[in-house]
Amino acid sequence: MSREDAGLRVALTVEQLWQAVPGGSGSYILELLAALAERDEVTTVGLSALHRGAPGPDLTPPGPVRAFPLPRAALYRLWNRVPGPRPEALLRGLDVVHATTWAIPPTRRPLVVTVHDLAFLRDPGHFTPGGVRFFTRALERTRDEADAVVVPSQATAEDCVAAGIEPERVHVVPHGAPAWTVSAPDVAGLRARLALPERFVLWCGTQEPRKNLDGLLRAFEVVAREDPDLDLVLVGPSGWGERHGSATGAAAGRVHELGRLPVADLRAAYAAATSFAFPSHWEGFGLPVLEAMSVGTPVVTSRASSMAEIVGSAGILVDPTDPADLAAGILRASGAEGLPLGALGRARAREFTWARSAEGHVAAYRAAAGLTGGTGSP
Repeated sequence: MSREDAGLRVALTVEQLWQAVPGGSGSYILELLAALAERDEVTTVGLSALHRGAPGPDLTPPGPVRAFPLPRAALYRLWNRVPGPRPEALLRGLDVVHATTWAIPPTRRPLVVTVHDLAFLRDPGHFTPGGVRFFTRALERTRDEADAVVVPSQATAEDCVAAGIEPERVHVVPHGAPAWTVSAPDVAGLRARLALPERFVLWCGTQEPRKNLDGLLRAFEVVAREDPDLDLVLVGPSGWGERHGSATGAAAGRVHELGRLPVADLRAAYAAATSFAFPSHWEGFGLPVLEAMSVGTPVVTSRASSMAEIVGSAGILVDPTDPADLAAGILRASGAEGLPLGALGRARAREFTWARSAEGHVAAYRAAAGLTGGTGSP
């Protein structure tokens, strides 16, 4: 068998799965590993720091994981300051190392880095100072060390090129939609257990400044005056940063915070919602938008963003900084316009598959390893 035809052995960082808030990056890692496991031309192994136990529910990575003999904080410090410890010292026969987040292991093997977004360059105030320093150092290392850079959207590709990464190294590989099946009993059971209102707008994510929850709450005060039967449900863990807004006026008592939900409950919540609002200031992809579309829930999200790429003409795009525009979009999606939007969203979501995403990642691995002459994007 020639080197061109040989399979690739790829080590992927999976440490994100042990984070207190794995977020969309955690979902990406799990779905990508599962999709790569279906392909014959690549074998994978996860890389993590030293832990005493497995990650939380719904977060166990498929396939083998090898742990460095160091806790996360020490491992990350060494990765960013000295050339080690290297994955190839832990695993023999590696062809490619894939950093799936900004935690980038130093390596002499071909390196692929996933850049989910460069939001910290757009507005550093949406992140902690320590986070900005970590991201900035990781971007510098990506420019200097990565043989290929995977991004989930054209918007992020353009940001990477503007940040000094050559276009030929950048591969646009969108995420896939979840293959969820949600039954009427699933939805009815969730409604009963959580006492969900009959009609509600859903928001899902990690609570942090760039997600624009304050803007959503201001918009919902307008919505609540116009539609007295529509509530707002917030799903997801606390992140960081103080939320200044609160439900007042007609919205008082109509905002329900559920915290983090198990995957089975989360998909039922998406399906139960009258509409889904995701007015984030900036995302590299915006996976919750695709998740909502996949179960036929009408979507309202930010225009001039990566989410607009996902939605296309199958959702309502608004100015996330304008509460009146956001409120108008929510009222449209929650009214008569919602039914056709739900059907359009389902059809649009079917265009995004994890099998296709895995194929794009394998192409990036082969390019990094010098096995193809493939070009990047844009």
